[in-house]
Amino acid sequence: MNWEQSACSSLAAPPFCYPAPMDHLWTPWRYAYVTGADLVSGCIFCDAPKQSDEQSRIVHRGRHCYVILNTYPYTNGHVMVVPHEHVDELQKLPVDAAQEMMALLQTMETVLRRLYVPDGVNLGMNIGRAAGAGVAGHIHMHILPRWIADANFLSVVGETRVLPESLDVTWERIRKEMEKNI
Repeated sequence: MNWEQSACSSLAAPPFCYPAPMDHLWTPWRYAYVTGADLVSGCIFCDAPKQSDEQSRIVHRGRHCYVILNTYPYTNGHVMVVPHEHVDELQKLPVDAAQEMMALLQTMETVLRRLYVPDGVNLGMNIGRAAGAGVAGHIHMHILPRWIADANFLSVVGETRVLPESLDVTWERIRKEMEKNI
């Protein structure tokens, strides 16, 4: 039985047919993001290293860069490699920091492949607001595991992602695996 049959079937035909009631997926942890309640003054990437690793969700601190979970991930395991230096363009990043960033991305690929067994891995950096940067003033590189057909109806049409693993569990798993690889 399709939605029209379920919503419109009865002994007497109703004057109007309505679609079946909408299902709800509750995501209270996204409230701060949606409402802007978590907006902070200053730079989130400059402020994060001042907090504890658990509080900021930093999984590794290097000499020039650190690795941090994305608070609003596309998939479980979505992390970012962020330079300590506040620069808004890749060309302004010192060579030592750029080399460490790439080395950390290589390590993260190994970690993500081991922990999540993805079909592929996305790497991405948006430089500038026009390019889609959410934090335009401080460059950072995203790396996240992907699976064939992970863009399903819910994520494409409903613009909703279902992540089976909490950020706390993700942080703990990746942090432990990073310790083995660094």
